[in-house]
Amino acid sequence: MALLLREADVERLLDMRTALEAVEEALRQHGQGQASNQPRRRIFVPNGVLHVMAGGMPGWGVMGLKAYAAVKGKVRFVVLLFSTETGELRALIEADRLGQIRTGAASGIATKYMARPEASVVGIFGTGRQAQTQLQAVCAVRTIREVRAYGRDPERRRQFCAKMQALLGCPVRPVEQPAQVVKGADIVITITSAASPVFDGHLVEPGQHLNVAGSNMVHRREVDDETIRRTDRIVVDQLEDAKIESGDLVGPAERGITTWDKMHELGEVVCGKLPGREGQDEITLFKSNGLAIEDVAAASKVLERAKAEGLGIEVPLFK
Repeated sequence: MALLLREADVERLLDMRTALEAVEEALRQHGQGQASNQPRRRIFVPNGVLHVMAGGMPGWGVMGLKAYAAVKGKVRFVVLLFSTETGELRALIEADRLGQIRTGAASGIATKYMARPEASVVGIFGTGRQAQTQLQAVCAVRTIREVRAYGRDPERRRQFCAKMQALLGCPVRPVEQPAQVVKGADIVITITSAASPVFDGHLVEPGQHLNVAGSNMVHRREVDDETIRRTDRIVVDQLEDAKIESGDLVGPAERGITTWDKMHELGEVVCGKLPGREGQDEITLFKSNGLAIEDVAAASKVLERAKAEGLGIEVPLFK
């Protein structure tokens, strides 16, 4: 019997702390070779795109996939969870909110392992829904005393800052120029829909950590060649994925600005195989594309809590 869970159930059951724990464990297992992840595949049709990604965590007894269809400006997400022991379909979960939270959580885990321990000032490019969970996650792993936010729409920027200041309990102020986001920040986040770099890489300062999380399409990028050139340590969620869909890295690698063998996976850092940072002045960068095992791990926690609270609709299948 599969359990159907709606967006409202996910909103109630999945908080950022739980997502951080789930994503961290998924990455740890991935780094240890105990979890498997397949890169996103895309099917293009005249009116849109179907995206599919899959992963398995045998240690948790779950495997699954996330599929989402983007058609005529609307996007619909679903996660399917299966038992690794029986193959039984355990859950069908509406996954828009789930993906939003786990994307933030991935950046939070990268920040935990790669940013300086005393990092307290955040600059963020982007003021949409994904930007909210980026800040929530970073604030959960570091003591943040100030956030500066930039987005192209002044009114949306103002509203975003007011909302996030009330939510986070620290000053979140709108800024009018991209340089104001980067200068003096300890952590810089890009979570935009931009197709070209959102700031000048000459602005990047020693000791900064960057979470580059807005794009997973090879023809789009948020950071420029100079940023990649100046970065001392680049970590991705999975190299196989990055080589397919990371516009921020594919071009620079082709031009010899960086090389793939200098990059590492976040799971290797989380499980202790590699350091996330070795010096106070290192410039570190996490390029997030998103892994299916992150969705599987977060969905598994949602299912666990749903069963404990008696939520969801049982759907009889495969009789």
